[in-house]
Amino acid sequence: MVIYTRTGDDGTTSLFGGDRVHKSDRRIDAYGTVDELNAAVGLAAVASDPPAVDALRQVQHDLFVIGAHLATPPDSPSTQKLPPLDETIVGRLEMQIDAADAQLPTLRAFILPGGCELAARLHLARTVCRRAERLVVRFSEDRPVSPLILTYLNRLGDWLFVQARLANHRQSIPDIPWQKPRVPTPP
Repeated sequence: MVIYTRTGDDGTTSLFGGDRVHKSDRRIDAYGTVDELNAAVGLAAVASDPPAVDALRQVQHDLFVIGAHLATPPDSPSTQKLPPLDETIVGRLEMQIDAADAQLPTLRAFILPGGCELAARLHLARTVCRRAERLVVRFSEDRPVSPLILTYLNRLGDWLFVQARLANHRQSIPDIPWQKPRVPTPP
């Protein structure tokens, strides 16, 4: 596989199916940020134990499929070659959210992102996920996007949040609640 082709030197890139678009196109922002999210999830995986690595790797596979769907215009013959998206990917996240949440203390306030290294990496991935979600929503205002992609990204942000809390909980690191700033009283 050739790493460089020089075809993008003019500020354009190829979509699946061969169409060329500017690298500033909303589609490129959307799937490029999904790719960034995939890298952030991979960064979290290197700080994880084996069961968590398996779940994170599955998310990475899901994100590759989502990226491929976003990179393929719906009228392209290449859509026939795409791996299918189905609702089981969202259901899997929801089951894992519920299982993790059942192990955690009830959340009563906003919490600060951080804690152990894995939790911090998961919180960072969560923020990239939310940005990817916003960019995919923005792209969907111009072009059709599977509602399942939007649902998955929304649920994945929740999943990453709960996984970060669980990582801290397993290390006996409590959530740090956000404290509303105190307004000094005038003398």
